[in-house]
Amino acid sequence: MNDTLKACLWMIGAVLSFTSMAIAGRAVSYNLDTFEIMMYRSFIGVTIVFALAKATGTFHHIRPNKMGLHTIRNISHFTGQNLWFYSITVLPLAQVFALEFTMPLWVMVMAPFVLGEALTRSRAVAALIGFIGILIVTRPDPSTFSFGMITAACAAIGFAGSAVFTRRLTRTEHTVSILFFLTAMQSVFGLVCAGFDGDIALPTAQNIPWIIVISLAGLTAHFCLTTALGLAPAAVIVPVDFARLPIIAIVGMVLYDEGIDIYVLIGALIIFGANYFNILRETRLRREAGA
Repeated sequence: MNDTLKACLWMIGAVLSFTSMAIAGRAVSYNLDTFEIMMYRSFIGVTIVFALAKATGTFHHIRPNKMGLHTIRNISHFTGQNLWFYSITVLPLAQVFALEFTMPLWVMVMAPFVLGEALTRSRAVAALIGFIGILIVTRPDPSTFSFGMITAACAAIGFAGSAVFTRRLTRTEHTVSILFFLTAMQSVFGLVCAGFDGDIALPTAQNIPWIIVISLAGLTAHFCLTTALGLAPAAVIVPVDFARLPIIAIVGMVLYDEGIDIYVLIGALIIFGANYFNILRETRLRREAGA
C-alpha cells in the first residue's frame, strides 16, 4: 500500500472522529453545558496522555518550558472548542462544519504576527475568496442571521489561534509535552469556568459513554490528521477532509431532521476552493524554490 492511499485512510479516520465528536457533543449538551463537557473531556484526555507517555517512555519530554505560549495556545483552543460545542446545539451541523473550514484562512492572517511568515499575494487572495464563502454561508441578513453563526465563525478563529501557537511550540517542544499541557491546562480552565456559578453537573450514566467518545474522538482525530500529513502533501489531504461536510449533512438529515441548505454547500465549496488554491500555489512555489 503506497503512502498516498495510507494518508487517505488516515484522513477517513479523522473525518469519522470529527463526525462522532459532533454527534456525542450534541447528545450530552442536553444535560451538561460546554464548560462541563470540556472539563470532563480534558480530565479523560490528561489521563490518557499521561498513561501513554509513561508507557512509551516519552514522559521525560514533558517539561514546563514556554508556559506563556502554552497558556495562549490553550486559551485559544479552549475558547474555540467551547464555541464549537455551543454552535452544534443551535445550528445545523453542516453549517457549523462549513464555517469551521475557514480556519486555515484565519491561520494565514495570524501567521505573519505569530510566526513571522509573510502574507503573500496568493494567501491574501485565498483569504478574500474564503471571506466571500463565509458571507454566502452566513447570509448576514436579519431574517436568516443568528448568534450561532457568530459563535461558529469565532470558533474557527479560536482553532486558528491554537494552530499557529502549536506550530510555534513545535519548534522547541515535543508533541507529548504539547498534548499534556493541552489537556492539563484545559482541565483547570474547564473546572474554573464550570464551577464559577457554584454548580457543576455530574454526568449521568447515559452521558458517560458520550463523554468518553468526545475525549477519544478529539485525540484520535488530531492523531489521524497529523499522521496523514506526514505521509502525503496537504494538497492530497484537504479534499479528503472536505468529505466531512457531505457526511455531516447526511448525519444531520437522518438523525436530526435537518435540511440541506444549498447556500451552505455553495459557500463551503468556495471556502474549500480558496484553501485548495492556496495549498496548490504554496506547493508549486516550494517546488520551484527547491529546483
